[in-house]
Amino acid sequence: MADAILKGYSTLAPDNLRQIQWIPGSSKFTHLVNNKLVLVSAGANSVDTLDLLPEINEKRVAMSAKPLEMLPSVHWTGVGQYWFEKDNEIFTYSKKGDLQRVNWYPEDAGNVDIDEKTYKVAYTKNDGLWVNIGGKELGVAQSEGEGIVYGKSVHREEFGIYKGTFWSPSGRKLAYYRMDESMVTKYPIYVLDSMPAQVREIRYPFSGTKSHHVTLGVYDTQSGKSIYLKTLPEGGDPEQYLTNISWTPDDKYILIAVLNRAQNHMWLNQYDASSGAFVKTIFEEQNDKWVEPEHPAEFVPGSNTKFLWQSERSGFNHLYLYDLSGKELKQISKGAMPVTAFYKFDDSGENCFYQVADETGMNRFVFSANLKTGVLTRLSEDEGIHNAEINSTGEWAIDVFSNTATPRLIYLSKWADPAKREIIFGAKNPLDGYQLGLTRMLTLPSPGGFTLNARMILPPDFNNDKKYPALVYVYNGPHVQLVANTWLGGAQLWMHHMAQEGYVVFVLDGRGSSNRGFDFESAIFRHLGDAEIEDQLTGVNYLKAQTFIDNDRIGVFGWSYGGFMTTSLMTRPEAKGVFRCGVAGGPVIDWRMYEIMYTERYMDTPQENPEGYERNSLFNHIDNLDGRLLMIHGTSDDVVLWQHSLRYIRECVRKNKQIEYFVYPEHPHNVRGVDRVHLFEKIELFIKEHL
Repeated sequence: MADAILKGYSTLAPDNLRQIQWIPGSSKFTHLVNNKLVLVSAGANSVDTLDLLPEINEKRVAMSAKPLEMLPSVHWTGVGQYWFEKDNEIFTYSKKGDLQRVNWYPEDAGNVDIDEKTYKVAYTKNDGLWVNIGGKELGVAQSEGEGIVYGKSVHREEFGIYKGTFWSPSGRKLAYYRMDESMVTKYPIYVLDSMPAQVREIRYPFSGTKSHHVTLGVYDTQSGKSIYLKTLPEGGDPEQYLTNISWTPDDKYILIAVLNRAQNHMWLNQYDASSGAFVKTIFEEQNDKWVEPEHPAEFVPGSNTKFLWQSERSGFNHLYLYDLSGKELKQISKGAMPVTAFYKFDDSGENCFYQVADETGMNRFVFSANLKTGVLTRLSEDEGIHNAEINSTGEWAIDVFSNTATPRLIYLSKWADPAKREIIFGAKNPLDGYQLGLTRMLTLPSPGGFTLNARMILPPDFNNDKKYPALVYVYNGPHVQLVANTWLGGAQLWMHHMAQEGYVVFVLDGRGSSNRGFDFESAIFRHLGDAEIEDQLTGVNYLKAQTFIDNDRIGVFGWSYGGFMTTSLMTRPEAKGVFRCGVAGGPVIDWRMYEIMYTERYMDTPQENPEGYERNSLFNHIDNLDGRLLMIHGTSDDVVLWQHSLRYIRECVRKNKQIEYFVYPEHPHNVRGVDRVHLFEKIELFIKEHL
């Protein structure tokens, strides 16, 4: 188990070309080998080695700076030109041998955001926002009081939000979030080593309660002044969500996908970046269930008005070409193949490049689309997972491919003739010599009318005449897909270890999981757990129908949403008696205790949907527990609060129901590092004891 956990993403994972990067404006790319960059010229069969570290260190010594032991990640800005950062300092280098220290930022800086054109740096310290220009530190905004935060991600990092600052295309201006969460519930996180015991308080917005208020400021680095966009109309709800910030290429306007708290109405609004004035609503989207914008507008090179927008309005996530006037110019991608990643435009702005999932959800393909003609070109027909790196001119693609039988192949392809491709790297099987059981990829019918994807791993010494215990691993929540046509079918190595220990390991992606279209994903609306339990029991019924499964020895394990599902499957009446044992990690027990942004999208508020919240509150099903349940939680969990499982234990005691419980002190929502070995060894011991 230790090897499976600690080596699963290193020595036992397929090899790769590290730090693949096209050089802008060229048909050349580099990747890192033994601390040196290998330079490949596509189509010219030319390969060179760039030993940059001695050059960099020679210049650093001349600057009285400490030599570097390893080559830092370089970012090419053109042929022979790149920049890198090391120890909070930013350097540029040119082929003329010119190394310059162009900026720095302090060691205590957080949320660092570097503008790659000007090398200005935005960062936070405590709850304030700063900008550094050429080594000069400028204060942008400082917190006025407890609960007011600048420059950090907001809305609990839902809606694709992962940062709180946004440089304008020229680098002159910086848009930034201001979040006032002073009205949001405080929640204590236990600090273990303090004497006496102390708490670290966070702000946690429980569903149905008060949410934070967010505005967007714009800082002008030339004037040193900020303005705020007028994002709240008269009489508007300050608990709205400001998502997917984007600038127009001319620095004049900012686009924001504004979403109401109910998350069923979105306005793509345009604001003046100089005055903060609301300009207009470009278009709106509404849905009876939810609207979830996750991707900012992508402006077409050479145009200040044309942009691509991603939307699920047709039932599948697709690309739409728009003008700032609000006119839809063209739908770029179509059909039951949702866009899973937008890569880029070429420099001319004539073509865009993106990835889609196929109709089954199992494969990923890469396409180019001509924005004028609408002609689509698929990079490869091979079934599996394709991820691409496209050069800036759009002539060449690096296609990183895998499927259940292929650890990794990397192709170099020319878009004009993608059938003529060259293998530039092939990874060996990192598990060669290990005895792995057969993996079967399955499709099963859902009670909801969909086809479900599943994966089953058999023990290496499988004998069809024997009876085996089965372990079901479950997540089945939004934005997660566990089964795909990739290496090992997407299975983690701990699953193969359990198969080696004599278990049949089974995983199924039920309704609610991702990349299958809106109808599939929204089948859980207002009733989390219902459709998911139906689908997971479909998988269990398939297992029970196999002659080699011991129907009296089936267990289940899951974490987070999977912890909610595990506890549900151990206690909901629909699944009573199905599982002998279960392991629920970081489980949501009652959605009234989970955050606003996630929960209200799928459940509405507790006031609007009391029946749904009551039905899926696992406090109400404790009496049905008749198997062995192990519950695990990190004491510093700020996602699924520790309170969930503690209250569950209390109710089990009150109802005289025995469960086992283990905590990981000061671990957040996931147990990481070497302690993860301890976690999975504990799970393995529990499964072996009770299954």
